[in-house]
Amino acid sequence: MSQSFGSNLPAILLVDDEPEILFSSTVILRKAGFGNIQSMGDSRELLPFLAGHESGVIVLDLQMPHISGKELLGDLATNYPHVPVVIVTAANELETAVECMKAGAFDYLVKPIDTGRFVTVVRNALEMNAMKREISSLRETLLTGQVRNEDAFAPIVTRSQRMKAIFAYLEAIAATEQPVLITGETGVGKDLFARALHKLSGRSGRFIAINSGGLDDQMFSDTLFGHKKGAFTGAGEGREGMIARAADGTLFLDEIGDMNAASQVKLLRLMQDGEYYPLGSDMPLVSRARFVVATNQNLDRLMGEGSFRKDLYYRLRAHHVHIPSLSERPEDIPLLLEAFLDEAAGSMGKQKPAYPPELIAYLSTYHFPGNVRELKALVLDAMARHKGGVLSMAAFREAIGRDMVPPGKASPYPEETCHWLNLTGRFPTIKELEHCLIDKALQSAGGNQGAAAALLGISRQALNKRLSRK
Repeated sequence: MSQSFGSNLPAILLVDDEPEILFSSTVILRKAGFGNIQSMGDSRELLPFLAGHESGVIVLDLQMPHISGKELLGDLATNYPHVPVVIVTAANELETAVECMKAGAFDYLVKPIDTGRFVTVVRNALEMNAMKREISSLRETLLTGQVRNEDAFAPIVTRSQRMKAIFAYLEAIAATEQPVLITGETGVGKDLFARALHKLSGRSGRFIAINSGGLDDQMFSDTLFGHKKGAFTGAGEGREGMIARAADGTLFLDEIGDMNAASQVKLLRLMQDGEYYPLGSDMPLVSRARFVVATNQNLDRLMGEGSFRKDLYYRLRAHHVHIPSLSERPEDIPLLLEAFLDEAAGSMGKQKPAYPPELIAYLSTYHFPGNVRELKALVLDAMARHKGGVLSMAAFREAIGRDMVPPGKASPYPEETCHWLNLTGRFPTIKELEHCLIDKALQSAGGNQGAAAALLGISRQALNKRLSRK
C-alpha cells in the first residue's frame, strides 16, 4: 500500500489489481491538488483497512481477483453507507455498472478513464461525503448541546449561546475543502475564528494570513502567487508565494471587501481552476490550500454598487459565519474584563486589581464600535494609569465620555423634552429634567446606581442625595 501524507482529510482510496493504473490515477489526482491518496492492489485488504481508517471516497475496480468489486460493494453499502464508491468498469460491463449504481454506488467510470471526468467525479464524491459529515456533526452537537473541541476555541472568551452555536457550526464544517466567509464588525476577532477553524480541520499545513485590503493588484499577485527571478524590475531572486506556503493548510484572506477589481478576478480564477502562475512563469502550480476569508464590509451593498463581483462572492460563501458584535452579547463583558485585566497586569508586572461593581453595568451601556479590541484597549489604558487599590473608572469615563448611544440613534433626552413641549407648550423645569435624566440613567444601567451615576457624570453619593429628594 502506498500513502500520501499531504493532508489529514479523509483519504481517496484507490483499489485496483493493476499497478500501472494505480500509479497513473495517483499522479492525475495529485496534479489536480488532492493530497491524501492511498492505494491498494489486493481487494482483500479493503475491508480490514476501513475498519481502522476513515475514507472520503473509494475508487473500486469492478473486476479483480480474490474479491470482485461487485462483491465488495454489497459489504460497503451495508457497513460504510456514508462513503461514496466509484466503480471502474470496462465498456462491455456497462450493464453490471448500472446494477452497481442501483446497489448503492455513487458513480462509475469507463476504461480508459477520461482524466477530466475522473477528477470531477472524485471531487463531487468528496463534497458529498463532506456534506454528510457536516450534517452528522451538526445533528450530534444539537442533540448534545456541547462543543466537542473546546481547546480550539480557548482564545475566544465567551459565555454567549450565539457564539457557542458558531463554535458548533465551525466544528461541523472544519474538515471540508470548501471556502468559509467570516463577516463581522471591526474588532470582533474574525482572525481568531479563522485560526480555530484551521486547528479544527486537522490539516497538516500552516495557517497563513494576508491582509488583502491594503494591497494593489501587483503587490497582491506577488504576495499570493510569488515570482520568478527577473519577473519584474527589482526581482533579483525568486520568491515563494503565500499560496504555496499554505499548501495542505489554510490561507486566510482578511479584508476581502477592500480588494480591488483586478485582484478579485485573479482570486476567482484561482478558486475555479485550482491553479496559479507565479509572476514571470508559464508553468502552472496547483493550489492545495483551504480558503478562509473575512470582511467587516457589507458585501451585499458592495455587489449592488458593482465594486465586488457576485461570482466571487458566491464562490467564497460556500459556508458563512457572522460574528455578533460585543454590544449584541453584553454577557461576555465581565469575562473579557477579567481576561484583559489578567493579561494587562501580567504584561505590566502589576498585581491584578479589583474593580468597582458599577464598572460592568457602566460598560454594558456602551455600544463599543471597536468591539472586543476596543474593550481591551480601554483596560490596557486603565491598567497603565493604575497606581494601586481599586481600579479607577476615570480612564473609562474619559475614553467613553457621554457617547453611550449607538451612532444613528438619537438621544432619548431631547426627545423627552420635545414631547413635554408638545404636551404643555412650555419648557420643562430643571427638576423635571433632573428626574427624567435620573430615571433614564437608572434604566440604562439596569438599576445599578454606581453605573447610573457614572452615566450622569456625578458621584454615587450625589445621585443618592438626588434620589432621596424625589
